[in-house]
Amino acid sequence: MGVLSRVSEKYGVARHIGKRGLGLLAPVSLILWATTAAADPVRIAALGDSLTQGYGLMAQDGFTAQLQNWLDAHEVDATIVNAGVSGDTTAGGLSRVDWTLTPDIGAMIVALGGNDLLRGLSPDLTRTNLAGILDAAKAKDIPVLLVGMQAPGNYGADYKTAFDAIYPDLAADYDTLYFEGFLEPLTELGPWDQILKTEMQADGIHPNAKGVAVIVEAMGPTVAELATLAD
Repeated sequence: MGVLSRVSEKYGVARHIGKRGLGLLAPVSLILWATTAAADPVRIAALGDSLTQGYGLMAQDGFTAQLQNWLDAHEVDATIVNAGVSGDTTAGGLSRVDWTLTPDIGAMIVALGGNDLLRGLSPDLTRTNLAGILDAAKAKDIPVLLVGMQAPGNYGADYKTAFDAIYPDLAADYDTLYFEGFLEPLTELGPWDQILKTEMQADGIHPNAKGVAVIVEAMGPTVAELATLAD
């Protein structure tokens, strides 16, 4: 059944007009169709690694699921698409960004770089890969929320300085929204030794459900702002 038939059947229009009047119904059906399409939630792709994917958690406890719940609770008309792949580096994100940004995607969260750090990859390489991801979004006029990442001190001061500067620099260069760090909200709760026991999984790398809730509560307002940019 076509769009016109469904609309006319739903509203009983076909019972009140003859075949000669069907041509008059088409503009009405197109208006109804356009109104419905315009009301569809903004689809936001969360391009990331295991932190985004929800490693070690039940599906309902992962980042994207909890973020969706936060948006729903705050009446933000947006749908989060989980584009997180465990173990992904910024190179991996770059390799799949084009097919992630399908025509139905209206905005994107980029949360990559943790695995670059774990592998000790060059900050210059990480910067280049992230810039490539942002270039892809810019080419499709997709607004972005870039989530920052801070290097540990064990690679040396020069490495940390170079890596930490990547995200705020790119956010400024590409005029994206910026959130300082995925795990940053947890560091504000108290000593990290205590956070490891209460908000992190046993591996000390991934937040548990409670930790994800803290992160989502902090990041939610910026994601809500991202949704408005896609309207």
